[in-house]
Amino acid sequence: MKDTITGLTIAPHSVRMERRAEDFILTSNIPLDPVVDHTGVWLEKWAVERPDAVFLAERSGAGWRELGYAEVLAQIKAIASSLAARGLNEATPILIMSGNSVDHALISFAAQWAGVPTVPLAEQYSLIEEAHFRLQYAINKTKPKMAFVDDAARYAKALALPDLDGIEIVASLPEGAPRPVTPLSELLKGDAGVDLSAVHASVGPDTLAKILFTSGSSSDPKGVMTTQRMMCANQAQMASVLPFTKERPPRIVDWLPWNHVFGGSHNVNMMLLHGGSFYIDNGKPTKALFQHTIDNITDKPGNFAFNVPVGFSMLVHEMEHNMALREAYFKDLDMLFYAGASLPQDIWTRLEEMAMEVRGRLPLMISSWGLTETAPANVMVHEHIGRSGVIGVPIPGVEVKLIPDADMRCEIRVRGPNVMPGYLNDPEKSAEAFDDEGFFITGDAVKFLDADDPDRGLVFDGRVSEDFKLLTGTWVQAGKLRLDALEALRGLVLDVVVCGHDRGEIGLFVFPRPDHVHGDNCSEGAVIDEHLQAEIHHVLRKMARAASGSAKRIARAIILAEPPSVKDGEITDKGSINTRKVITRRADLLERLYDNEDPALIRV
Repeated sequence: MKDTITGLTIAPHSVRMERRAEDFILTSNIPLDPVVDHTGVWLEKWAVERPDAVFLAERSGAGWRELGYAEVLAQIKAIASSLAARGLNEATPILIMSGNSVDHALISFAAQWAGVPTVPLAEQYSLIEEAHFRLQYAINKTKPKMAFVDDAARYAKALALPDLDGIEIVASLPEGAPRPVTPLSELLKGDAGVDLSAVHASVGPDTLAKILFTSGSSSDPKGVMTTQRMMCANQAQMASVLPFTKERPPRIVDWLPWNHVFGGSHNVNMMLLHGGSFYIDNGKPTKALFQHTIDNITDKPGNFAFNVPVGFSMLVHEMEHNMALREAYFKDLDMLFYAGASLPQDIWTRLEEMAMEVRGRLPLMISSWGLTETAPANVMVHEHIGRSGVIGVPIPGVEVKLIPDADMRCEIRVRGPNVMPGYLNDPEKSAEAFDDEGFFITGDAVKFLDADDPDRGLVFDGRVSEDFKLLTGTWVQAGKLRLDALEALRGLVLDVVVCGHDRGEIGLFVFPRPDHVHGDNCSEGAVIDEHLQAEIHHVLRKMARAASGSAKRIARAIILAEPPSVKDGEITDKGSINTRKVITRRADLLERLYDNEDPALIRV
């Protein structure tokens, strides 16, 4: 149906709910689109139907390097034959150590064409020496036979690691490498002695396409075995509920990293499925790189926009005075999609106002919820809702199991063709990840926006897996409480960690912004701004007065001078806090948090 607000063809929410003795099962009433066997089907289709249309593009000097579908397919086949000639197969992964680039995409799709999995890693693992342990962990876990970087000189310190001995290194720019490197141009020559048709014919729905590492927010990262079925089914599921995506080719300017499932599987494959164009944004929502994003959007604006809330917030603030950016961003925008966290309502509202000013109608503003293990989407908003915070309803083919507590806060589990078969070389964790009905145990919690009308959608409500009991036996919803504390302390802190397992009260580790710490903030002599302590105390007292019981009342806090450590695993590659590592590594500070005589303690 045509939505009167956005003017787009949409599929309104339609949910079927089965009430069982101890849970609910939610499914979509919308039929699932056909699912292809592998991504190569889409590549061949568009190489014939839209051979000259831009598929992949990146900045090159003052202009852009743009590759059309036919050219991409030709280069992918050449690289695939070179991989097959080397004997690479499903048991010999390719490690991708550098970030988003056209050559990264060529290697990835060539590997998929030949049935060879890739292992895309956060480029920080290779660029930051303190994070090399993450790179070494991935090498040991996946045992790759080839590794790729775009610029050997830039990644020289990582390439010099002995862990890469015996692994063929391929580089777009081989100059400056500390060891022998194969230029990517050699792979692009292909190998005529390979029967590539026979190699490609072995690729099917169950072929391993990628190994994506989880963020490691509560334990060591796990290697998610991502199959062709998972990726292709998930794209069909989303296309089923977003029919307007099939009406004209999409175009995006996108920075989201490809070692994450959102950027690398969700966004890249959505462009490929629909014959769209992916312009790689070499910017990011950081002070140092955001100007690149501004320039790229102004130069090559898209009709879809994907981002995380901080990215949208920075865009809104820039567009308040940058009319050229505002005009470029909204003039052809059909869909605005956020994920990763809830978008502040004031940012949502301002985006709507700007869209109306520029175009006279709203884009479809939506969100979704998913995980690395689910390729990623499970539930999605696919109608106009006019507010932030809702994650949506089940997409076709996904079964959602909701296990409610007394307050109708529900643990959410999922089953469907987009769910992983298991973790790489980890049968124990793989078995633990599924319940006795085959539902993936996500560890997340949700609530109904309206328990009497499931079509209104679900709202994310923290992580069940982070919950713990106080000494009294009272359960604390730590994930939800952390989100509430971060919202209340917004602008004052970088992050917080909720503590209190087997303690009498809930406590809080507070990571302040660097500008609130004077001196070397990794030393015992660091001084924390006294005004910050007073403000945090004031906010936590307000929260405590509003709390309805001990399970929701933060009773004490301590501000940590030392920021979370990348080297010690306290920060994941997504920039999120590894709660378990923080509490374990800072056991002495945990004792201080519960010492009523400690001078640094904030008692609430």
